Amino acid sequence: MRHLIASAAVALTALTGSSTLAEGYPERPVMMMVSYGAGGATDFQARIVTMTAGNEDALGMPIAILNKPGAGGRVGWNWFATQADADGYTLAAYNIPHFIAQSVKGGVQYSADSFEPIANWGADPAVFVVAADSPMNSMDDVVNYAKENAGKLTFSGAGLFVGHHIAALQLEQAAGVKMAYIPTKGGGAAAMKAVIAGDVMGGVNNLSDAFRAEQAGNVKILGVFDLERNEFLPDVPTLKEQGYDIDNASVNFRGIMVPKGTPPEVIDKLATVVPEMFKNPRIASKMQAGGSPMHIMTRDEVKEMWAAREETLKELLAGL
Repeated sequence: MRHLIASAAVALTALTGSSTLAEGYPERPVMMMVSYGAGGATDFQARIVTMTAGNEDALGMPIAILNKPGAGGRVGWNWFATQADADGYTLAAYNIPHFIAQSVKGGVQYSADSFEPIANWGADPAVFVVAADSPMNSMDDVVNYAKENAGKLTFSGAGLFVGHHIAALQLEQAAGVKMAYIPTKGGGAAAMKAVIAGDVMGGVNNLSDAFRAEQAGNVKILGVFDLERNEFLPDVPTLKEQGYDIDNASVNFRGIMVPKGTPPEVIDKLATVVPEMFKNPRIASKMQAGGSPMHIMTRDEVKEMWAAREETLKELLAGL
């Protein structure tokens, strides 16, 4: 009898403790790691989607951004998987297909099993850009140059086995050409600067970065690596429309995750609050103004997306 009472008391204490933790969380500001440099699309969007975190109808505490760029995201995600505290006060932005493709290729300390997704805020297709004064005005111009000058068409991207690189590999395969993909340090912002400065002949970049650069008169956008045209670029055709058999495997999904081992009650609270936080009209307005496509998904929807993308990437990367 005493054993049963003691067991019941322990169980009740555990339940009460979990409930108290969820109710009191967060008690202090939260940090979110972005594994790309300041000014790039991930950093730009992460700062927007978390700007209302301190509101009472959100977390009630602000979220501070910590940039840990390097090696196409590997530096930040390696740190997050191996050193970040799993206490709910250390979040990270994820980029799909980036970290999954990197884990498939190996040489990193993380996989999809290292993290717990919370919610997705956006889906940012890759686009092909050239400087505003480039003589190239279509993807056929790009491909024809590459065919006539094998391996000499230089173009930038944010790293190896990120969405940009996957789009580049798909383009080479679909067009039957060899091009010189140059991964840059500093993410999409640095890759875009390389195009604008004339350091490379073109680049694969995020639609959101390219949209702002085009608005400033710095680049031309020649094609979108997606299945349909994007509302921000209604006059820019997809690669498939231009005759290249390329799907949406490189589309960059962005969202928030926590390290494996984070208390379930904290995950549940974040998974309830964060998608609603993303729906704030101020966030939607700023994302729209910045040419940043939103695509809000819940934790369960993200888990399904991660699993589906992993299968797609294993097949794609094996073929490439």
